[in-house]
Amino acid sequence: MTTGFNLLRSRLDIERKRLIKELEHWESSIRPIDERREGSSFSKREEEATESSELEKRLILEKRLKDLLAEVEHALFKFEEGTYGLCDSCGQLIDPARLEALPQANLCLNCKAQQAKNAKGKFSPV
Repeated sequence: MTTGFNLLRSRLDIERKRLIKELEHWESSIRPIDERREGSSFSKREEEATESSELEKRLILEKRLKDLLAEVEHALFKFEEGTYGLCDSCGQLIDPARLEALPQANLCLNCKAQQAKNAKGKFSPV
């Protein structure tokens, strides 16, 4: 394994720890329902709408963090398997500049472009 790959692995380890810590922070900051709904019921519907909107934003953010964590953990798994730096789709080497920019990249630029082209126009729920 080259020194460059060692640095990338170190960056992935650091990113994994950061993502785990951020997810733990979000999970520990959830307020109980009874705590959120204290006070008068004057604007109960507005409060419920606001809470619903905030919950939706929170769930989207948590999903994105979990997806990023999965990508980082997949890259770390590839290190263990000895396949880090190889495209998951075609098996070719991923450009080192791409890995430098995005250490968790699992597709070469050609396969990533093809994936984006295939997904274009398809509806994918958030």
